[in-house]
Amino acid sequence: MTGEQKSCCCSGLPAIPPAEPPRLDRDWIDGTVDTPAGPVPRVATTLNGADRLGAWKVRWGLSRSSYRVDPGLYAAGSPTPESPVLISANYKMSFDIVRSRLAGRDAWIVVLDTRGVNVWCAAGKGTFGTDELIHRIGAVGLEQVVAHRKLIVPQLGATGVSAHRVKSASGFRVIYGPVKAAELPAFLDAGMKATPAMRRIRFPLRDRCVLIPIELIPAVKLGLLAAALLTLLSGLEPGGFDPSRILSPGLANGAILLCASIFGAVMVPLFVPWLPGRSFSFKGVSVGLVYVLLAGWLVVGFGGSDLNWAAWASWLLMVPAVTSFLAMNFTGATTFTSLSGVMGEMRVAIPLQIGSAAAGLILWIVSLYI
Repeated sequence: MTGEQKSCCCSGLPAIPPAEPPRLDRDWIDGTVDTPAGPVPRVATTLNGADRLGAWKVRWGLSRSSYRVDPGLYAAGSPTPESPVLISANYKMSFDIVRSRLAGRDAWIVVLDTRGVNVWCAAGKGTFGTDELIHRIGAVGLEQVVAHRKLIVPQLGATGVSAHRVKSASGFRVIYGPVKAAELPAFLDAGMKATPAMRRIRFPLRDRCVLIPIELIPAVKLGLLAAALLTLLSGLEPGGFDPSRILSPGLANGAILLCASIFGAVMVPLFVPWLPGRSFSFKGVSVGLVYVLLAGWLVVGFGGSDLNWAAWASWLLMVPAVTSFLAMNFTGATTFTSLSGVMGEMRVAIPLQIGSAAAGLILWIVSLYI
């Protein structure tokens, strides 16, 4: 039996073969640190241009699924056996935020295999979880690297990690860190004690604005699909089908619906604390109603055209259905929601959204014949 396997067995862990070490051919790797478990990659604690460009791209949904680092053990600075051990996900943005807060400090970072998903979402999915944490402790030979038995787990990962199971299986005690990685230095300086402020989840305007780009991507996709449908159907008239109507008013109708999708994706994150109702679907309805009134005023007031009753009714049904659906996407970007709450909301809201959109489309077609 190897020394690593014996160490694992003594702590109650099953014999876990050593994991493949992280690759060293990364521009954010700055040498290695020798340990009894083998060389450990040392990470740079200053983000470079490539790191910032990568973060910008994934904010816009580009290469999101492949933006990850190798699971395993990493070092920041020149850690010793007494240095703290932080647990992170292998979503590179999460990993980058953690390492960038360790400038001038010595620490170990254990990266779990979360399939490239951030800590909070992976905890809900189970990949940032108890079993993976126990496995990774043994796979990296952590018992040989550190003399203490403490792990700092992000608070947003608490839903996926059972502290008593980790302690029983590995001998390591879980200490939940602050909500934000920005507070890690103060948390470490305070002897790994979190203040009430560090435990509080905030969702200020700046954080909500950062999420707008990723919300825009599905909104534009849905909006383009719906806009294309309305543009083609605009050719319908009492005498049959007039292709010339596809350009006018077809393109205008399509643009109204596309802009409604964009409006909803932007306005919900910006004004979510002040929108009426508790459910995101209802908040999205209110945004859609505001847009219909605004767009109707622009069309009638500045376009010089009049809308018949069926057209007004169709927009009042279609647009809020679209913005309500898009608003529910935002439930995955805020800690204000729970899985059970989201599922319950979807069971009620989605049939209503589909029914409202279908009724609106029928009325809109009727308006073409009036």
